[in-house]
Amino acid sequence: MNCWVEIQMAVVTLVYPYFHPHADSSIFRFPPLGLGYIAAYLKQNGISVEIVDCTFLKQKEALRKIIDSKPKIIGIQSMYSMKEKSIELAKMLRAHCELLVAGGALPTTEPETFLEKFDVAVIGEGEQTMLEIVNQFKIGGDYSQVKGIVYRGKETGQIKKTPQRDLKQDLNTFPNPSRELFDNNAYKKYYSKKFGYTTTAVMSSRGCPFSCDFCSKPVFGNTFRARVASNVADEIEEVISLGYSRIWFADDCFTLDRNRLIGICDEIINRGLKIGWECLSRVDTLDPETVDKMKQAGCLRMFFGIESGNDSILALMKKQITTKQVYKALSLCKDSGIKAGAFFIVGYPGENDKTVLETIKFASSLPLDYLSFTLPYPIPGTPLYERLNGELISDEWEEPKNINLVKHKLLFNSGLSERKLKFAIIKGMIQFYIRKHLGKNGYKLLGTPFENLTDTLYNQVH
Repeated sequence: MNCWVEIQMAVVTLVYPYFHPHADSSIFRFPPLGLGYIAAYLKQNGISVEIVDCTFLKQKEALRKIIDSKPKIIGIQSMYSMKEKSIELAKMLRAHCELLVAGGALPTTEPETFLEKFDVAVIGEGEQTMLEIVNQFKIGGDYSQVKGIVYRGKETGQIKKTPQRDLKQDLNTFPNPSRELFDNNAYKKYYSKKFGYTTTAVMSSRGCPFSCDFCSKPVFGNTFRARVASNVADEIEEVISLGYSRIWFADDCFTLDRNRLIGICDEIINRGLKIGWECLSRVDTLDPETVDKMKQAGCLRMFFGIESGNDSILALMKKQITTKQVYKALSLCKDSGIKAGAFFIVGYPGENDKTVLETIKFASSLPLDYLSFTLPYPIPGTPLYERLNGELISDEWEEPKNINLVKHKLLFNSGLSERKLKFAIIKGMIQFYIRKHLGKNGYKLLGTPFENLTDTLYNQVH
């Protein structure tokens, strides 16, 4: 009986160690859905859970909340922009729990790095794995029985890896994320103040079957797994009940399965769900009928990872798209009244001055509502990272901020200097804003002279 009471007292606190900067104005600021899914799955199985999302907290506040939750197990999510902070928090929290667990993209890719401060690193998706870790913890901690982890043996201190866990194929059986554990008011306040609307994320599928050279997919992998339309619509209704006016579909590519996409749109329309939404798409997945249906269902904006304005560089990136397809997709968006956003990478290994300027000209000429440039980031586990092995000068990945372009960092030896690439990014953004706010005639008057002048100046930068 006493043993059962002890089991019931087991508490897990999940931590999202992102501390957003004071001047942050990103349109992509969402609660950690991954932790929300793990929390919901643990709660479904009788485990008491808290989430401490650090997004709107100071570090002292976050530490106090974590410690006050009196956890026996602390799970900390980490990704490439959070490595140092997640390890730092682990050091501070070591004395306040019995088990420290690391999870997320970076622990999946580099688990040994985390085992200096953590007891266990979760490889891949965390719902089932975390539940099994908790259950083993209750009965003494034989973690060799848990698939999909790397851990340090209690007696020998030797690092051990268990067999890989198969991906969950039926995502419909997972409960919706525990949104009641997120600070929804803080997120709504942030968006209302910055942009005049409120939005949160929904994930309707996991995985991406494409193999872009720079893309890391250690958690969800290459297998595309999707929830059925009715299941997604149920979660949309839950989001609406929380007072949000928009949804960001956090899928790697929301438009990948045309029939499922149309099914989701039909569910939204037939249920009369009044909510706007945005999503990631690929330029080779759209047709007029699909885009029109998306518009009817409330789609406000689509974002595309276009990455380059040069077809040879696109081939090098293994994007499997062409600039011709970009024009076609953006034309479909424009004709339907859906706004478009795009992401580009400047200075990819293999580029030269000519291809960089082509990308800047191409990107800033497109009919976009949103544009973002970044330098290439060689993420561990990607083909790009492997190809640059030996050329890396730093592995200090930082989340690029659209408000601080000059803070982008070039992490590898390149024939194009960081200074030159930053110049190109600033040039591209100025050209984009001139066209966006002054139109074609304004661009002819101000944009074209600026573009010609900065083309010349770019070639003089070293």
